[in-house]
Amino acid sequence: MYLPIFGPIAALALSGTALCLLASAPLGTRLEWWPYGFGLYRLMPLSGIVAAFAVILAVVMLAFGRSRLRPASLIMLAVALLLSAAIVYVPVHYAVRRNSLPAIHDITTDIDNPPKFSAVLAARANEHASSVDDRGAQLGQLQRAAYPELRPITTALSAAQAFQHALEVAKSMPGWTIVAADANAGRIEASEQSRWFRFTDDVVIRVVGDEVGSRIDMRSTSRKGTSDYGVNSARIRAYMEALRKRIG
Repeated sequence: MYLPIFGPIAALALSGTALCLLASAPLGTRLEWWPYGFGLYRLMPLSGIVAAFAVILAVVMLAFGRSRLRPASLIMLAVALLLSAAIVYVPVHYAVRRNSLPAIHDITTDIDNPPKFSAVLAARANEHASSVDDRGAQLGQLQRAAYPELRPITTALSAAQAFQHALEVAKSMPGWTIVAADANAGRIEASEQSRWFRFTDDVVIRVVGDEVGSRIDMRSTSRKGTSDYGVNSARIRAYMEALRKRIG
């Protein structure tokens, strides 16, 4: 007798709780209330579980008690169902990507001789970030298997011309902050923060000239964690594609 009255309220309350948990996961991390692992691997999955219960409750009530529900209750259930389904998607999406990609967070177009970071090292040290010196043979093997399409750009342009194009494209990339641009060393360094948790990833672009033109390599690595959910490879792919279009 009470289910048609309190069921919609309970479903809406569960969806609201799930939304608060989902929002607090990155917020608490950014405010340093807890480590990122707690927000990413505890609160976010918990929000999905709570939202799943709200979905189940809303579906059951709509399927078996719809005729006894008032219009206001139907609206509450519809809102709870749609909101909860959207919340469930977020941790599920992250979990699928994390389990389908290798646990690596340092990607480069030159596995044997990756570009070296310089200007961002102090900031990485302040955040106690992972080392950029110890890549290891296994990391290269994992990258070759997962991202075989990531390769350097070779062009007939001189190193100076290629560097200028590389710098202009780097400046145009959404969210990038240029940290250093050294034309003599042929090195560009930049950083980008993720939208939710404000994780910082670092980028270095290397331009080297030779007898026939120049070669452009790129490296993108995260400061936190062991898995990047494919973010670094996607960043390299987007930049190199934009640079190829610019160079022609």
